[in-house]
Amino acid sequence: MAVEMSRDRFEELVGEALDEVPEELLGLMSNVVILVEDDPPPGEDLLGLYEGHSLTSRGWDYSGVLPDRILIYRNPILAICDTDDDVVEEVAVTVVHEIAHHFGIDDERLHALGWG
Repeated sequence: MAVEMSRDRFEELVGEALDEVPEELLGLMSNVVILVEDDPPPGEDLLGLYEGHSLTSRGWDYSGVLPDRILIYRNPILAICDTDDDVVEEVAVTVVHEIAHHFGIDDERLHALGWG
């Protein structure tokens, strides 16, 4: 059964997950925003999404571009969780997963590291 949670509370959990990311890593993040959306695009089965140019793919000509976006999707996360504690854990995993993409780590490597 899906967990019910207000958007405000969900956004707080995303903020708390970011607070757990080591300051050294947050300091390396560049030109990226983190947003909460209720749902992914139609037909997509996602908990989160990274849109942009990872740090490892940025070259000398990277300038004047809009910020990359990390999107955390509230409804799909709530739908797979049974308790508030499950939501806290899933939000944290999803935030870390999408930040990893910002650093150029692909899904295959994340799965190998246990961040499925």
